[in-house]
Amino acid sequence: MSRYWSDVVRSLTPYVPGEQPRIANLVKLNTNENPYPPSPKVLEAIRLETGSALRLYPDPDSERLKEAIARYHGLGKNNVFVGNGSDEVLAHVFCALFRHEKPLLFPDITYSFYPVYAQLYGIDFETVPLDDRFQIRIEDYGRPNGGIIFPNPNAPTGCLLDLRNIEMLLSKNTDSVVAIDEAYIDFGGKSAIELIGKYDNLLVIQTLSKSRSLAGLRVGFAIGHPGLVEALERVKNSFNSYPLDRLAICGAVAAFEDQEYFETTRKMVIESREKLKEGLEKLGFYVLPSSANFLFVRHPAREASSIAAMLREEGIIVRHFRLPRIEEFLRISVGTDEECNALVSSLGKLL
Repeated sequence: MSRYWSDVVRSLTPYVPGEQPRIANLVKLNTNENPYPPSPKVLEAIRLETGSALRLYPDPDSERLKEAIARYHGLGKNNVFVGNGSDEVLAHVFCALFRHEKPLLFPDITYSFYPVYAQLYGIDFETVPLDDRFQIRIEDYGRPNGGIIFPNPNAPTGCLLDLRNIEMLLSKNTDSVVAIDEAYIDFGGKSAIELIGKYDNLLVIQTLSKSRSLAGLRVGFAIGHPGLVEALERVKNSFNSYPLDRLAICGAVAAFEDQEYFETTRKMVIESREKLKEGLEKLGFYVLPSSANFLFVRHPAREASSIAAMLREEGIIVRHFRLPRIEEFLRISVGTDEECNALVSSLGKLL
């Protein structure tokens, strides 16, 4: 049936999401999900919203959610854009802000959806190599471009670029949009959102999937100058006027209102990450410094693919990327202490 495909579809190399296997008693450390459930207030808000109102369309502008996000960050509602997960928000960013004559720039080791979106929207891009320690060098981005995007902390490495370097990059790149994908920022580092008022070409993208345990609800947002937000709204309203359903809107609002639960679970993940790092290093693993809810690790004597296969036999799955420069690394999501201990114990036996 491929004879019916468009030329665009024929040329695509789609993004491959993390595996979601249906295996009983699995220790699932491959997709960076939060090991803790959503706030009870979120679950209660969703329960109360589940009723006859579901026959009605949701608010196309998600006003309550935009107001909650704006209030949380001390900004105006016109600084906020929301979408069906940060992946949809990113797709609109690529379409609305990156289609220019000059190439888009992003790291050579980064979120693998970026080249997919560039290909889908016909955007020329150049990858900028990370240094030998897998760090972003801002001086390498001092060249003509049609936009810059990178995750911070980076994925899949977990390495963080501090706010001082981000501001230095912004001060030297004033003719195109700089988009910072902060999916993991709540697990370490300061958000660039505090720079929004100073730089009108800065757009920050975040998600409720990781630190707020709502990967299954699909809520993402962007914060930036109202002019950038307007561009995203124009694309969204030419694509899908109702990206967030009623349950997603009320659940996301409740998540922002329960700061105590957010802080508690966020700190638990950070503490577990540091304990897991220590355990892996005792087993001889090289562990990159991480400010995310995962670790990027390499063993000096065993192939990453064989370690991943052996762990799978033990009912533990981690993520292995068969890509240049990182094929000997594994990305391991931070689970509960019990799950992390099971991982370290199995590795101790296997290695």
